[in-house]
Amino acid sequence: MSNVYLQDFQRGLIREIPIFRLLLGMCPVLAVTTYLTNGIGMGLAATAVLICSNLVISALRNYFPAQVRIPCFIVVIATFVTMVDMMMEAFVPALYERLGIFIPLIVVNCIILGRAEAFAGKRPVLRSLVDGLGNGLGFIVALIVLALVRETIGAGTILGPDPETAIRLFGDNYQPMLIFALPPGAFIALGLLLGMVNYIYKRLNIK
Repeated sequence: MSNVYLQDFQRGLIREIPIFRLLLGMCPVLAVTTYLTNGIGMGLAATAVLICSNLVISALRNYFPAQVRIPCFIVVIATFVTMVDMMMEAFVPALYERLGIFIPLIVVNCIILGRAEAFAGKRPVLRSLVDGLGNGLGFIVALIVLALVRETIGAGTILGPDPETAIRLFGDNYQPMLIFALPPGAFIALGLLLGMVNYIYKRLNIK
């Protein structure tokens, strides 16, 4: 991978993680990360839309009239969101029900629209693919970390809420801190993680 592609990939995965560094796409992050499976599902859905929309927008960037480029981007994104929504409803209905309205709301996720406007609408297809992959992986990693913290403390499990897949970590005597399964807990966990990430990046001199 040449230097420019490596930089495009690392930007979203390391230097500008959408959640921990840019604070973008926070609504679904705070809402669905009560369980690890929810976080993974949302991350994969958003990443699929991000990569596909980046590819199409980059390939057609010279055909979008400048005056209506944002509506054109939204139409492309909405098309892929609809496809992901229908596929999740068909193949993973339980996860689809848990994520609820946040799947259609990927259309207005500022990470996806932001990458379309700032990068894919101005760069070649391959670079846009790499950019989408890096930002998507950064989004997934952040969701996984936040969901692990919230589920571990708030429920004492991982891979819940399905009893068949949930793994209990601390035994039957563990008393979960239920606040982490509630909206205030999402803000608390996110704040702690943001402080930790900023501290690590400062120590490593990552800008």
